[in-house]
Amino acid sequence: MATDKSDTRAWVLLPDIKSGPDRRDPLSAMGEAVSLAMALPGLMAAGSTIVPLPKPNPGHLFGKGKLEELKQLFHDHDIELVIIDGLVSPVQQRNLEKLWKVKLLDRTSLILEIFSDRAATREGVLQVEMAALSYQRTRLVRAWTHLERQRGGLGFVGGPGETQIEADRRAIDLQLVRLRRQLSKVVKTRTLHRAARAKVPFPVVALVGYTNAGKSTLFNRLTGAGVMAKDMLFATLDPTMRSVKLGPGFEVIFSDTVGFISDLPTELVAAFRATLEEVLTADIILHVRDISHQASDAQASDVDQIIANLGVSDATPILQLWNKIDLLPEEDVAATEARADRQEDVFAISALSGDGVEKVLDAIATVLNAAAQSDQLVLDHTDGKRRAWLYAQGVVVKEQSRDTDSVLSLSWTQKQKTQFDAL
Repeated sequence: MATDKSDTRAWVLLPDIKSGPDRRDPLSAMGEAVSLAMALPGLMAAGSTIVPLPKPNPGHLFGKGKLEELKQLFHDHDIELVIIDGLVSPVQQRNLEKLWKVKLLDRTSLILEIFSDRAATREGVLQVEMAALSYQRTRLVRAWTHLERQRGGLGFVGGPGETQIEADRRAIDLQLVRLRRQLSKVVKTRTLHRAARAKVPFPVVALVGYTNAGKSTLFNRLTGAGVMAKDMLFATLDPTMRSVKLGPGFEVIFSDTVGFISDLPTELVAAFRATLEEVLTADIILHVRDISHQASDAQASDVDQIIANLGVSDATPILQLWNKIDLLPEEDVAATEARADRQEDVFAISALSGDGVEKVLDAIATVLNAAAQSDQLVLDHTDGKRRAWLYAQGVVVKEQSRDTDSVLSLSWTQKQKTQFDAL
């Protein structure tokens, strides 16, 4: 990676807590942690270390010997920033920064930094800012160690002033109130847009998956949209929607979403509820997996868990796409494709080359057509607008003309019926 002289030199630490209930494979977890660090602009990952840890030290996270060893390591490599892939308490953060003489970010604050850099829509920016302020509010003990110091007033009122930490909390709370007001206005606008789309209720196909699984690359191939698609975690942070015609009178809306990740703090999931809402309203979900990744199964399990936690209906069809088969060893490609073929609703694809994508589009059409219902409709000859709409949608199976009207035999979905009724 080419770096600028001004790039911040960072070191990534992975505390491998042996007793952790959700312990992940350390090598895979470290690879993800380094990718997270690389996703932040102006930062150079100078190195990384997995630190075996029987149990965390309450004051410094690590033991005394390891603390001194790491301090010397950071000094030798001119490290300015240490990234710890895990939760670090405010007290631990304060103590480590003081001991190591470096700036420190834990997993949550790093992801917040990335989110802040990538959020593009007004709603995304506001939500990130609120999440960051909420996180900051819990860590004022780290920022202010002089809590006994008090600020006096202007001298008009006697008595001591409030402590610095109280003043800062008050300022953060006021800022959060202001942001919530702004967000409510943005959300109202978004709700109106969603309501307008409901009047033209084309089926929604949502792309979900672990971050960096290739969702945006697939989205670009399906829609021709210029969505940022890089080998980088959290490349997409805002909802992106595009309509695509799958055939004559057959139109769907594809929705790209933020990538999921393990151990994503609750406040960050909440911050991107707007993106995830598109998943809740989707007619079909495409779960994009990086099948070439060594932790592909664990990543898929994390995504399934988040989908379940969001409250997605069991009735919503989910197609699993095994992406990046082009990155597999040549001898494994045929076996992976055969495994996929043996399973219903599983497709081996390469979003980059386009291999297998046509099969996915056919499957989407099949699933949506399966939801179609037979119906009959009597339409007056003068009602040309609605008649033309029915033919444009491709839902007319047969038409029998009479003196003043026509009897139309239809095959349509509930959404198409709702759309027709709204004409």
